Amino acid sequence: MTPPGAAPTPVRTGGPVKALVDGAIVAKRNLIKIKRVPDLLVFSTISPIMFILLFGYIFGSAIQAPPGVGYREYLIPGIFAQTVIFGATTTGSGLADDIQKGIVDRFRSLPMSRSAVLVGRTTSDVLNNVLVVVIMSVTGLIIGWRIRTSVGEALAGFVLLLLFAYAMSWIMALVGLVVPSPEVVNNASFVVIFPLTFIANTFVPTQNFPSVLRTIANWNPVTTVTQASRQLFGNTGSAPLPTSPWPLHHPIVYTLLWVLGLLAVFVPLSVRQYKRAASR
Repeated sequence: MTPPGAAPTPVRTGGPVKALVDGAIVAKRNLIKIKRVPDLLVFSTISPIMFILLFGYIFGSAIQAPPGVGYREYLIPGIFAQTVIFGATTTGSGLADDIQKGIVDRFRSLPMSRSAVLVGRTTSDVLNNVLVVVIMSVTGLIIGWRIRTSVGEALAGFVLLLLFAYAMSWIMALVGLVVPSPEVVNNASFVVIFPLTFIANTFVPTQNFPSVLRTIANWNPVTTVTQASRQLFGNTGSAPLPTSPWPLHHPIVYTLLWVLGLLAVFVPLSVRQYKRAASR
């Protein structure tokens, strides 16, 4: 019997199928929240659209794209990469908010998988990214971006972007479980992600970077997920230079290795930290 005033003891259930089923329910709950608070979607979409318009029309005339591709076509895959990575921060701030408001304590009283909250949160944020990418794609098409490959390759490009965003969501999940408030999560994530997305080929080629920054950028996974999506969309123009490092010649493989590595490290760490956070 549960002592008076103590938290109810949940019935622990496990297994991957149970985690997926319960995670789908939690994901639905998070998506309903977005529906009821549309400002969340509106403001997460306005920022990338502003980047597209500012870089495409204001800075684009001064930035030299690689031979064989217009700057706006070069730009859009970089904006995609930056946006889905920043979208992953929603995972961290959402979890921190749930802990702060005591919603995690309510989940503890339910006979649900321990990892369902994390699975649901990361899944719902990827689905939110899908909608944002669709809106950005329409904006890109309006300003002159075109997909110059097959439908299958284009879909593979979008899937790769979302896979990378999903892996980043698990990093943000761990941050959200460690950091005490959503505001701190957002500020801490911005300090890390902003330079990560700019010391890359998201907006300009890396050839003219200072040598140290160029080395960092060439091995930065943001660079390779951007380069991979450009290849799959047909927006690369010329091939990488022969002197370019291995990641730029094999961006798809390099990005997938990062995705697998991040998931292998941060999924168990996040689940372990969630158990600690839920038991406080």
